[in-house]
Amino acid sequence: MSAAAWPDPAEAPPPPAARQVFRRVFRSGETTEGPRVLAEEVAVALSYDGSTHAVMMATPAELEDFAVGFSLTERIVEEPEEIESIAVLATTDGIDLQMRLRTGRAEAVAARRRHLAGPTGCGLCGIESLAEAMRSPPPVPRRMRIDASALGEAVASLSGLQALYRQTGAVHGAAFWRPAEGIVRLREDVGRHNALDKLAGALARDAISPAGGAVLLTSRLSVEMVQKAAVLGAEVLVAISAPTGLAVRTAEAAGITLVAIARADGFEVFTRPERLRAGPAARS
Repeated sequence: MSAAAWPDPAEAPPPPAARQVFRRVFRSGETTEGPRVLAEEVAVALSYDGSTHAVMMATPAELEDFAVGFSLTERIVEEPEEIESIAVLATTDGIDLQMRLRTGRAEAVAARRRHLAGPTGCGLCGIESLAEAMRSPPPVPRRMRIDASALGEAVASLSGLQALYRQTGAVHGAAFWRPAEGIVRLREDVGRHNALDKLAGALARDAISPAGGAVLLTSRLSVEMVQKAAVLGAEVLVAISAPTGLAVRTAEAAGITLVAIARADGFEVFTRPERLRAGPAARS
């Protein structure tokens, strides 16, 4: 798989991930003014062999990771090697991530596209039916055991590593953590789905196995986040916010240990608690 830049020098370069703006502040009875750094978002099209599959509002950074991760978690491809090339085409309207697929995979995607009934919402792109939206996630392996205290420390370390969040206060983070290594990869985006897709792409492109680690999210846990994590092969999925009921049922079906409402003083485990080593639990 290779990455190619847009060859036409007349095209605009991708915008920065953040930009400075001027604003006036009214607070505590006082008025001040000055600059503030804001997260950028642009329309990003994900195209396969010349046809657009989905358009997402995203942070214009780590776009090759986004292309690969989206393709994997949405099951467009099964292996990153099925993407033969990626071109990042920046225009005044947005960015087109144009991917060329291997012949067999390209034919399967084209056949799928012909059956699409219409546009779909964020996180459920290119689906054909309600049944596909509720597709069963692949089962994840059961190999790891983690000390609960170590997982808490991992969550606590996440915010300090989010450079774009520190600048803007307006992006989600997705990270992969291993007990002996700490945070292995971290990606940020204005969209929570995009952040997880970028993380998936970064792991795939760097040939990093998700075995023996946990995916950490700064967002809420909805069902499509669990589905994407299952495709990634994550045994443990952790978020600082609460899950939905469907997310819990989906995680249980996939064999994922679902940890949520992670705070400085602890967290709550909703499924498969046997992966976590801790003292005796007290019911609340």
